[in-house]
Amino acid sequence: MNFEQAHQAFIDRHLASRAGERRGRLLRGHNYAEKLLLQNVWWPMFGNLDHLHPEYEIYDWNRKSQFLDFAFMPPFGRFGIECDGFQSHVKDMDRERFSYALNRDTFLTGMGWKMIHFSFDDVQNRPEVCRMLLQLIISPYLLRNKTVSSISPVERDVLRLAWSMGKPLRPKDVIDRYQVNFRTARKWLQALVEKGLLRSIIQGKYTCYYEVRENIPEQLL
Repeated sequence: MNFEQAHQAFIDRHLASRAGERRGRLLRGHNYAEKLLLQNVWWPMFGNLDHLHPEYEIYDWNRKSQFLDFAFMPPFGRFGIECDGFQSHVKDMDRERFSYALNRDTFLTGMGWKMIHFSFDDVQNRPEVCRMLLQLIISPYLLRNKTVSSISPVERDVLRLAWSMGKPLRPKDVIDRYQVNFRTARKWLQALVEKGLLRSIIQGKYTCYYEVRENIPEQLL
């Protein structure tokens, strides 16, 4: 399925599930700029429109209804994505609207959203910049989610051993703990390195120690 087909199916699916103002907002609000963001930025990175919700309704601290251009809502987080045109979002904005826009983003951040803004000019003329920034923001969450689901019970236990020691872990420590041979210990340790959970420390030509990387998901420890 190419982008045009996927996009039409995406819009049809959301229209079919909405009524009233939420449906009307999608019909009125999802226009050229929003479609271009999907085509130039999102589709080249992901190749699908999974977990995306166009013209997604949210509420501010006064229960005032607002709509995000897109909400990306995978199992591991909530991301608000906006495509801002200079004319409508900056040039024509007065002080009150400017303050509200900042306060709204701060409020949503406090409610657990991660807000991502792109300018229409960049989406149209410099989409590679937008893709780089989007990847920078979302990739750590994708990696953590994938890692948590793919790590085996024995790898989790080895990771906990490395964490509890408070110093670099040796293959011998794994051999002594689990009564396995060197080949098996190295296989477990290397698997954790490949998943980004351990860092190998090389002395001379050989890896002698392993240490836990920073920002390990709490559910693994």
